[in-house]
Amino acid sequence: MYIKYLFFLTFVSLKRLIMKALFPVFCRPLGYVVLLLALFLPFILVMQGLVTDRNLLLYKECTKLLMMAGCLLIIFALSKNESRETEQIRNTAVRNAVFLTFLFVFGGMLWRVLQGDVINVDTSSFLTFLIFNVLCLEFGLKKALVDRFFKR
Repeated sequence: MYIKYLFFLTFVSLKRLIMKALFPVFCRPLGYVVLLLALFLPFILVMQGLVTDRNLLLYKECTKLLMMAGCLLIIFALSKNESRETEQIRNTAVRNAVFLTFLFVFGGMLWRVLQGDVINVDTSSFLTFLIFNVLCLEFGLKKALVDRFFKR
């Protein structure tokens, strides 16, 4: 019964709702800078000797938060030529990201069951969703750009 409601929420209602951008245009490149910082900062901190066993969890969670913030900046930033089509692409990206995240999390759970792993738990599902969302959004925007270019 709950699966029916989940399906309705993700695939039917997202077609009707339009996601508008929340942040100005400069937040899109800023999001990529934050993602690069979150990606390379842990390696730099390890080389500096600042990461120890006592603060490893703190750095790990802070890196996840930085990645989430960067993805949210990218997803909700205005594009240069914001239009109704861009908003529809953003909606489609969210719908596809929900589906891909479900598959990814389900596959990870199935893998842990097959391995008999009862200790490890996946805690980055939201981060996975955001990364899939950014990938789907960028693909959709570039596809629309190529479609417009070849229709002329």
